[in-house]
Amino acid sequence: MSLFSALSVSASGMSAQRARTELLVENLANADTTRTPEGGPYRRKDAVFASDPSVGQFSAMFESQVNPTSSGVRVAQVVTDQRDPEMRYMPGHPDANKDGYVAYPRMNPAEDMVDLLSASRGYQANVAAISAVKDMINHSLDLFK
Repeated sequence: MSLFSALSVSASGMSAQRARTELLVENLANADTTRTPEGGPYRRKDAVFASDPSVGQFSAMFESQVNPTSSGVRVAQVVTDQRDPEMRYMPGHPDANKDGYVAYPRMNPAEDMVDLLSASRGYQANVAAISAVKDMINHSLDLFK
């Protein structure tokens, strides 16, 4: 793997973690949303990552064909939680059914916060990898001075 391929791989990791972070923030913001345009309560979303052998420029794509270990990551799919919503007894709520129960998203904000911390650490790890590669490139250029 060349140094430039390493930059492309880390950049793809940063992009994937950013997308995951956006979904987690959306989940947290909608933890108590009882009404959506689709009808019913908000449903938790999560990102599914997959290997992406064709990252970046042609050189990175060529490298991934020659050396299959140089593959990045991408968000392959955004999955929506299909569990039944949590029913809470709130007879005065505008979204209450005839029995007085309101459908709330089945979510655990603590779990989403831990996932958000994990996504942040993943992003930081990719930033550190890019910084290390950048330092290696700069040291290589210093050899020619």
